[in-house]
Amino acid sequence: MFTRPSLGLAEIAWRWTFGFAAISLLTFSVLQYLDTLPVGPGDLFLLQTGHPLLISHAIAHILQGSAFRAAKAALLLLLLLSLAWVVIASWSRMMTVSALVDYFREDQTETREGLAQGPNPKSRPRSPLGLNLLRVAIAAAATLGVFGAFVLARAASPPTNPSPGSAALIFLTLVMGIFLAWSFLNWILSLAAIFAVAEGSLTFTAISKAVDLWRVRSVSVLAASTWFGLAHFLVFVIASSIIAVPLGFAGMLPPAIVLGGVLLVILLYFAAADFLYAGRMAAYVAMIQSPLEPITPPDPPPLLLNPDHPANPPAPIARMDRDELILSDTPILPEGSS
Repeated sequence: MFTRPSLGLAEIAWRWTFGFAAISLLTFSVLQYLDTLPVGPGDLFLLQTGHPLLISHAIAHILQGSAFRAAKAALLLLLLLSLAWVVIASWSRMMTVSALVDYFREDQTETREGLAQGPNPKSRPRSPLGLNLLRVAIAAAATLGVFGAFVLARAASPPTNPSPGSAALIFLTLVMGIFLAWSFLNWILSLAAIFAVAEGSLTFTAISKAVDLWRVRSVSVLAASTWFGLAHFLVFVIASSIIAVPLGFAGMLPPAIVLGGVLLVILLYFAAADFLYAGRMAAYVAMIQSPLEPITPPDPPPLLLNPDHPANPPAPIARMDRDELILSDTPILPEGSS
């Protein structure tokens, strides 16, 4: 994070570029949609009255019959943005991970001879395109799951026998489970992208290696994730505290200055979060580049049952004491007996 800040800047560059393009495209689409809405003289008169009920009636009349067109435009926009994110994220991840692999490979070359236990330096990097497609798929599945949770919660509270508490509990429980499942799968796929680039693994092979890393080095992975997660939480708390400063001057300063201060704090928070993400990714790459030393099993014990084995000691030669009375087959009679 500190010796190679260009990696964090690269992470900021591609994320912010895509975010700016997505917001611009969304804003343009909304403006174009609003231009297609017919506003008659009666609707304009109702809007100028300032009465909430009349204004809502005018808005409902203006939006009447345009919901299907808005849904089609939103679906098309979401599809195109998803495809653009898959391409841009795959290319960017391939560049950043390749730079990290080269950095750790150079560092290890200086400290030890070769990389016999690390990834093959000649392995061809692969674009994590399939992994990012899976990430989009599980995000869509999670969205459908939230919609299904809403339907189930609504069914648990029918109009004839309403139970809003039970419906809210069911909805929140299902949404929490969906969120945890989506978070874990999304994390596994983002970790597998490192294997796709660093070792040239295919999509499902990279997923298998990510699961193996989690299974073999669970303590190290949890430590890195926990520390970077705590750092992210600390940055969020600091940003939340600082953002209250411009909001506190909302009544004394112009709205443009207050809004600019809020946007500046938000951008600084996103920049710090992207730097922390680049650092966590570097920690995972370091784990992959420095695998565990193989455990050599000890030599097996000598085969004691085989007397001809060279590792067996010579068997002791039994010596018999002929004068020992217990070995005599003649009974010993007491003195004076016949």
